[in-house]
This record gives sequence, structure tokens and C-alpha cells, in this order.
Amino acid sequence: MAFSSHQDFLFILFLVVYLAALLGNLLILTTVISDPHLHTPMYILLVNLSLGDLCFTSTTVPRLLYSLFTGDKSISHTACLAQLFFFLMAGNVGSYVLAAMAWDRYVAVCQPLHYATVVTLPRCLMLVGGIWVGTTLHSLLHTALISRLTFCTNRDIPHFYCDVYPLLQLACSDTSLNYAIALVEGSADIILPAACIVTSYGFIGAAVNRVRATGGLRKALTTCGSHLTVVMLFYGTLIIVYIQPLGQAEAQGRGADLVASVMFSVVAPTLNPYIYSLQNHKIKTSLARIIKINWI
Repeated sequence: MAFSSHQDFLFILFLVVYLAALLGNLLILTTVISDPHLHTPMYILLVNLSLGDLCFTSTTVPRLLYSLFTGDKSISHTACLAQLFFFLMAGNVGSYVLAAMAWDRYVAVCQPLHYATVVTLPRCLMLVGGIWVGTTLHSLLHTALISRLTFCTNRDIPHFYCDVYPLLQLACSDTSLNYAIALVEGSADIILPAACIVTSYGFIGAAVNRVRATGGLRKALTTCGSHLTVVMLFYGTLIIVYIQPLGQAEAQGRGADLVASVMFSVVAPTLNPYIYSLQNHKIKTSLARIIKINWI
């Protein structure tokens, strides 16, 4: 793998960010699991978002830290494929969970009287299970397609983790099928949850527009603010990294693309739990209660 200079500074920076990601997501998981009052569809989705974020950062950052600390930038073929699989799975889990959370917020704002009967716990668990199964199959598809390729020896991956486009850039065999699948299936895997989010917020915006009272607008912002912030951070960087012409995709891993990749795969999963915990009254109250009990 190829890295820039100033490795000591980068090691400390990524170590701090990774520890922050671990702390924030583990606090979300511990808080929701420990408090029976939070065993509701909304917080079940939040737990799965945190699980996806933990997997996301743990797939890439520890290996990066090892490389920065030891100077060993090599990675085996098997380890690279494993990293690719878990990275794709975690990223897609986050994408689809955010779409499910948009649906949850749509029902909460637009159909509040029917919320308890529409967004039920069994339905939520089935949705989450489908997300994990679907994203696993998606990751298996791309990993299997990459594993069939022949790679040139003594080459650096122009990236700080194993991803589809950087690996395709190094392949010596025909990659036309890989690019076609990445363009069609991969793009659909991004567009479908994004379309669900946009549609949900379109209905939410229309409902808020009909409510002229300031209190209604404030309630809608409180309900959707955290989720909308996370969505903008996630999809803003994801689009830069993956939705691009083929020529740019082949040059991925340099300049602005590398910065966007860091934002997408490291910074966004780190900020997500803090965005939710800082703006969610129930999370803060439950967390304070847990801390108080443990201190006592």
C-alpha cells in the first residue's frame, strides 16, 4: 500500500480518530442494549448503524495503523479480499440502514397516529435481517469477481485500503465484467437507498410545509435533524468516491478522491454516534443514568 510522509503524525491522528469511533459506537450499543425503554424500532436501527460503523472503521483503520507504525505496507491477497468483503458489507449496511431510518422518520412525521402499527418491532427486525443478508450477498459478488482476476506483481495499491476500483486498476486480466457489474449493480446499490431517503424527505418536507405553526416545524427538525446530518455526510463523500466516470474511477486514490475516501470510511462513521447522542434526549438521559449507576 502507498502512503504519504509524516507517518508519525498520521499514526497519532488515525489512532485518536479510531478510538473516538470505538468509544462513540460502543456507547450507543451499550446504552440501547442496557435500557429496555430503548428497545424500539428507531433505536434498533440506530444499533445496527453503529454496528455497521464499527465494522467500517475496524476493517480499514487497524491495518492502516499497523502499516504506519511498522512501515510494513504489504498485504496478502487473502487479507486484501477479506478487507474488501467486510468494507463493502459495512458500507452497504450503513447505506440501507439510513434508508430504513428515513422510512421510520417519514412514518413518525407524516403518519404519527399509525406509527405504532406500521413501524413494529418484528417488521423492523425482518428489515434489518434482510439488510444484512442482502449486503453480504452484494459483498460476496464483488469479492468473487475480484478473486478471479490476475494481478501484476510488485505493485502498490493506490489507496489506503483494498477497494474495488483501486484493485481493478492493478489487474492484468480482463476487467470489463467487473467494471460493468460495479457500474450497474454497484450504482443501483447506492441509488436505491438514496432514492428511498430522498422520497421520504420529500413527503416529510411537504408535510412540514402544510404545518404553519412554528412548533410543528421545530418538532420535525428535532425528529429528523440528526438523521439528515448523517445522511448528508455519508452520501456527500460516497458520491465523490463511487459515482464517477470510468476514467476517474481508474485514477481513484489520489488527491481529492483520497480525502473523500478518508471522510467516507473513517470520519463519517466516527461522527455518526456523536451526532445522534448529542441531539437525542433519550440517549443522553439513558447514558447519564447508566454512568450514574456504575459510579454509585
